[in-house]
Amino acid sequence: MIIREGQKEDMPAVLELIRELAVFEKEPEAVVITAEDLVKDGFSENPLFNTFVALEGDDIIGAALFYPRYSTWKGKTIHLEDLIVRESKRKFGVGKKLYNKVLEYAKNEGVRRVEWVVLDWNQNAIDFYEKSGATVFDDWKTVQMDENGLKNYFDN
Repeated sequence: MIIREGQKEDMPAVLELIRELAVFEKEPEAVVITAEDLVKDGFSENPLFNTFVALEGDDIIGAALFYPRYSTWKGKTIHLEDLIVRESKRKFGVGKKLYNKVLEYAKNEGVRRVEWVVLDWNQNAIDFYEKSGATVFDDWKTVQMDENGLKNYFDN
């Protein structure tokens, strides 16, 4: 298995992984992004995200997608949006290798925090993160306003 930076040509396979994750997270219809969006957003002059992929032979079996953020308390941080491993390839260390690569990148970039969210029912992931030394907070709630919420907010 090889972990390397994602390339434009990888984005259709990364999109497949994203769709697989949406099924796992019980929201199979939620993915509206396209491979073209991923290429445009991740490989433009000012890319919106970075990615690492895990390869087994020529097959992409995992991906980590992350982007820079800024904390008013800490300064430069990274948000790990998704860490995805094909269901058939889980429990073989793929996720840990991708996780290590993101954390190594963060350390090399001098960020003060890497953050992400995990579903409260994904106990395997929670256990993995806690075992790695990460803190899983129970007192913070994720807040989002989707496209319809934005429209309604300004229409009222």
